[in-house]
Amino acid sequence: MTDSQKTATLTLDGESYDLPVFSPTAGPDVIDIRKLYGTAGVFTYDPGFTSTASCDSTITYIDGNKGELLHRGYPIDQLAEKSHYLEVCFLLLYGYLPSASELETFETTITRHTMIHEQMHYFFRGFRRDAHPMATMVGVVGAMSAFYHDSTDINDERQREIATHRLIAKMPTIAAMAYKYSIGQPFVYPRNDLDYAANFLHMCFAVPAEDYHIDPILARAMDRILTLHADHEQNASTSTVRLASSSGANPFACIAAGIACLWGPSHGGANQACLEMLKEIGSVDRIPEYIARAKDKDDPFRLMGFGHRVYKNFDPRAKVMKQSADEVLDLLGVENNPVLKVAKELEKQAVNDDYFAEKKLFPNVDFYSGIILEAMGFPTSMFTPIFAVSRTVGWVSQWKEQLADPQLKIGRPRQLYQGEILRDYVDIEKR
Repeated sequence: MTDSQKTATLTLDGESYDLPVFSPTAGPDVIDIRKLYGTAGVFTYDPGFTSTASCDSTITYIDGNKGELLHRGYPIDQLAEKSHYLEVCFLLLYGYLPSASELETFETTITRHTMIHEQMHYFFRGFRRDAHPMATMVGVVGAMSAFYHDSTDINDERQREIATHRLIAKMPTIAAMAYKYSIGQPFVYPRNDLDYAANFLHMCFAVPAEDYHIDPILARAMDRILTLHADHEQNASTSTVRLASSSGANPFACIAAGIACLWGPSHGGANQACLEMLKEIGSVDRIPEYIARAKDKDDPFRLMGFGHRVYKNFDPRAKVMKQSADEVLDLLGVENNPVLKVAKELEKQAVNDDYFAEKKLFPNVDFYSGIILEAMGFPTSMFTPIFAVSRTVGWVSQWKEQLADPQLKIGRPRQLYQGEILRDYVDIEKR
């Protein structure tokens, strides 16, 4: 944010108020209203904060009209093609691409933190067997503050760093354990000889009775899913983490709050909703019926996994994810999976339909990631936990940035009160 050289003038009841205007390095100018209440006695009204900048940040930038997503200035498609998840983690956390030695040190640090405290195994067993994995993750991640007392002091820079490493390293272990617990299989410990994505797949699908072979195509596809979802600016869950952090809450509590917000179907459940839609369609011959319904303004049905709230042109992550989806489906096939058959045919028909082209309703990252996870054998209940694994680095990067911000204040949104005005209490016998 550069120093304000421009002002905006607000005229209210005959009085004029000059408001500073800041220019970011990218994106629209921002009117500074911090002193508006003190000088003019009014608030602004912005439900959902969709027109309000709650912070200044140097981590991620999105231009929805251009279909652009940058992490520290690097385009997401380049990162997904040429980099890998832990290198992107380093970039988000520290602001630059690491040298070979820096990356090796970082990867070793994360790998050495993947195991969780053994007593946490008992914590898992307190949940019902049919508990949703996200419910388990909210509880277990929040409970980390009870097991790792040496990394909860947010005023200690070293403790913040340790908490960051622990959260990134242990989240795949916790997600995999939540999955194993939900299906009644024994927990699988992490392995230091595997990379981040391969280790996660191993913890999810290996069993003690036999060796589990990790196909490099599947490991690469999982790494891309993690990379493409690592951070997405000030979305609902990231804003939740920042709001919780503004009170001084410990890092594990803040990330647990982010997981809880991500659980909402309007946020992290998009790829799950996409798969549920594909299952509803059921067979290839019913696709024209559902496409017709999607075009009907009077029909509440919408094609999930097409278009995006932020990206008005195309989702820059979708091209890379489509490549991985094609590779995974070529490897595993779709012959015996009716859901994947429907997905492939729906993609083909929608892409070639003029209506969807005019509306710019192209398949987005959730459409392709859902297909990949379904093909790998993950139940839909695990889609959002995997999203949480990926987004953890974004959350902790934003958390660290906020704590270093000298302008940090506890979050306290205002309201437009529409309730009753002052009333006197009426004794119960007179009501």
